[in-house]
Amino acid sequence: MDAVHEVMHLFRAMQYRVLRETPHELSHMEFKVLAYFARHPGATLSDLVLHASRDKAQIARLIAGLRTKALLEAEADPKDRRTSRVRVTAAGARVHALLEAQSHALAVRAVAGLDDAEARRLLALLDRVRRNLLDAG
Repeated sequence: MDAVHEVMHLFRAMQYRVLRETPHELSHMEFKVLAYFARHPGATLSDLVLHASRDKAQIARLIAGLRTKALLEAEADPKDRRTSRVRVTAAGARVHALLEAQSHALAVRAVAGLDDAEARRLLALLDRVRRNLLDAG
Protein backbone atom coordinates (compact mmCIF):
# COMPACT_ATOMS: atom_id res chain seq x y z
CA MET A 1 0.00 0.00 0.00
CA ASP A 2 3.03 2.29 0.05
CA ALA A 3 2.53 2.68 -3.70
CA VAL A 4 -0.99 4.08 -3.16
CA HIS A 5 0.35 6.60 -0.65
CA GLU A 6 3.23 7.56 -2.95
CA VAL A 7 0.95 8.07 -5.97
CA MET A 8 -1.53 10.04 -3.87
CA HIS A 9 1.26 12.23 -2.47
CA LEU A 10 2.79 12.86 -5.91
CA PHE A 11 -0.58 13.67 -7.51
CA ARG A 12 -1.48 16.05 -4.67
CA ALA A 13 1.95 17.76 -4.83
CA MET A 14 1.45 18.36 -8.55
CA GLN A 15 -2.04 19.76 -7.89
CA TYR A 16 -0.64 22.12 -5.25
CA ARG A 17 2.02 23.33 -7.67
CA VAL A 18 -0.67 24.18 -10.24
CA LEU A 19 -2.59 26.12 -7.56
CA ARG A 20 0.49 28.10 -6.54
CA GLU A 21 1.21 28.99 -10.17
CA THR A 22 -2.11 30.78 -10.70
CA PRO A 23 -2.04 34.58 -10.54
CA HIS A 24 -4.05 34.32 -7.30
CA GLU A 25 -1.76 31.70 -5.68
CA LEU A 26 -4.62 29.70 -4.19
CA SER A 27 -4.22 27.23 -1.37
CA HIS A 28 -5.78 23.79 -1.66
CA MET A 29 -8.60 24.78 0.72
CA GLU A 30 -9.23 28.04 -1.14
CA PHE A 31 -9.65 26.04 -4.34
CA LYS A 32 -12.05 23.64 -2.60
CA VAL A 33 -14.14 26.58 -1.38
CA LEU A 34 -14.11 28.21 -4.82
CA ALA A 35 -15.12 24.90 -6.43
CA TYR A 36 -17.96 24.41 -3.93
CA PHE A 37 -19.50 27.78 -4.73
CA ALA A 38 -18.95 27.23 -8.46
CA ARG A 39 -21.06 24.06 -8.12
CA HIS A 40 -23.53 25.59 -5.63
CA PRO A 41 -24.10 29.25 -6.57
CA GLY A 42 -26.01 31.11 -3.89
CA ALA A 43 -25.10 28.66 -1.14
CA THR A 44 -24.28 29.99 2.32
CA LEU A 45 -21.30 29.69 4.61
CA SER A 46 -23.38 27.33 6.77
CA ASP A 47 -24.12 25.15 3.73
CA LEU A 48 -20.39 24.75 3.11
CA VAL A 49 -19.65 24.11 6.79
CA LEU A 50 -22.16 21.23 6.74
CA HIS A 51 -20.78 19.89 3.46
CA ALA A 52 -17.11 20.12 4.41
CA SER A 53 -17.37 19.27 8.12
CA ARG A 54 -14.94 22.11 8.82
CA ASP A 55 -14.80 24.82 11.45
CA LYS A 56 -17.11 27.76 10.68
CA ALA A 57 -14.39 30.32 11.46
CA GLN A 58 -11.94 28.59 9.08
CA ILE A 59 -14.52 28.60 6.27
CA ALA A 60 -15.37 32.25 6.98
CA ARG A 61 -11.67 33.20 6.69
CA LEU A 62 -11.35 31.30 3.41
CA ILE A 63 -14.44 33.00 1.97
CA ALA A 64 -13.17 36.41 3.12
CA GLY A 65 -9.82 35.77 1.44
CA LEU A 66 -11.48 34.75 -1.81
CA ARG A 67 -13.68 37.85 -1.66
CA THR A 68 -10.55 39.99 -1.18
CA LYS A 69 -9.09 38.33 -4.28
CA ALA A 70 -12.37 39.18 -6.10
CA LEU A 71 -13.08 35.50 -6.81
CA LEU A 72 -16.24 35.32 -4.67
CA GLU A 73 -18.98 37.81 -3.89
CA ALA A 74 -21.73 37.72 -1.31
CA GLU A 75 -25.09 39.40 -0.97
CA ALA A 76 -27.70 39.36 1.75
CA ASP A 77 -30.42 36.75 1.41
CA PRO A 78 -33.65 38.62 0.58
CA LYS A 79 -35.62 36.32 2.93
CA ASP A 80 -33.15 36.57 5.83
CA ARG A 81 -30.86 39.60 5.74
CA ARG A 82 -28.61 38.01 8.40
CA THR A 83 -27.57 35.33 5.89
CA SER A 84 -25.28 35.95 2.92
CA ARG A 85 -25.55 34.06 -0.35
CA VAL A 86 -22.15 33.45 -1.95
CA ARG A 87 -21.43 33.31 -5.68
CA VAL A 88 -18.35 32.97 -7.84
CA THR A 89 -17.44 36.19 -9.68
CA ALA A 90 -16.61 36.20 -13.39
CA ALA A 91 -12.91 36.19 -12.45
CA GLY A 92 -13.55 33.33 -10.03
CA ALA A 93 -15.33 31.35 -12.73
CA ARG A 94 -12.36 31.82 -15.08
CA VAL A 95 -9.87 30.71 -12.40
CA HIS A 96 -12.06 27.74 -11.50
CA ALA A 97 -12.41 26.65 -15.13
CA LEU A 98 -8.66 26.96 -15.68
CA LEU A 99 -7.82 24.94 -12.58
CA GLU A 100 -10.41 22.27 -13.39
CA ALA A 101 -8.92 21.93 -16.89
CA GLN A 102 -5.41 21.66 -15.46
CA SER A 103 -6.58 19.08 -12.92
CA HIS A 104 -8.21 17.06 -15.69
CA ALA A 105 -5.01 17.26 -17.76
CA LEU A 106 -3.03 15.99 -14.77
CA ALA A 107 -5.44 13.06 -14.34
CA VAL A 108 -5.12 12.21 -18.05
CA ARG A 109 -1.34 12.40 -17.74
CA ALA A 110 -1.43 10.10 -14.70
CA VAL A 111 -3.07 7.28 -16.67
CA ALA A 112 -1.14 7.82 -19.91
CA GLY A 113 -0.16 4.50 -21.43
CA LEU A 114 -3.14 2.63 -19.98
CA ASP A 115 -5.65 1.37 -22.50
CA ASP A 116 -9.38 1.87 -21.84
CA ALA A 117 -9.80 -1.55 -20.21
CA GLU A 118 -6.84 -0.95 -17.89
CA ALA A 119 -8.12 2.50 -16.93
CA ARG A 120 -11.61 1.11 -16.17
CA ARG A 121 -10.06 -1.72 -14.11
CA LEU A 122 -7.91 0.76 -12.17
CA LEU A 123 -10.96 2.92 -11.39
CA ALA A 124 -12.96 -0.13 -10.32
CA LEU A 125 -10.19 -1.29 -8.00
CA LEU A 126 -9.74 2.18 -6.51
CA ASP A 127 -13.50 2.39 -5.96
CA ARG A 128 -13.38 -0.92 -4.11
CA VAL A 129 -10.54 0.37 -1.90
CA ARG A 130 -12.54 3.56 -1.24
CA ARG A 131 -15.64 1.56 -0.27
CA ASN A 132 -13.57 -0.68 2.01
CA LEU A 133 -12.25 2.38 3.82
CA LEU A 134 -15.72 3.91 4.12
CA ASP A 135 -17.12 0.64 5.46
CA ALA A 136 -14.32 0.47 8.03
CA GLY A 137 -15.57 3.76 9.44
